Amino acid sequence: MPKKIPLRRCVATGEQLPKKELLRIVRTPTGELIVDPTGKANGRGAYLKKDLAAVDLAQKNRALEKALQVPIPAEFYDTIRNAIH
Repeated sequence: MPKKIPLRRCVATGEQLPKKELLRIVRTPTGELIVDPTGKANGRGAYLKKDLAAVDLAQKNRALEKALQVPIPAEFYDTIRNAIH
């Protein structure tokens, strides 16, 4: 029996993709925003496709703000773009 691949939904595009193809953004219990490359950080997480178009879409329609329930500064989107490259 093949191993089950965990799927998660991208908050920007709505696509269901394998966890490895997505980037996890976390609001920690202290309210700090971090990019979580391990996928194991504590806090409320949201997944974004590792694609600049998905990051732009998330910024435009405020998908991350809705998912994480916190305002996101524009500079943080630059941090996400750098994590993708």
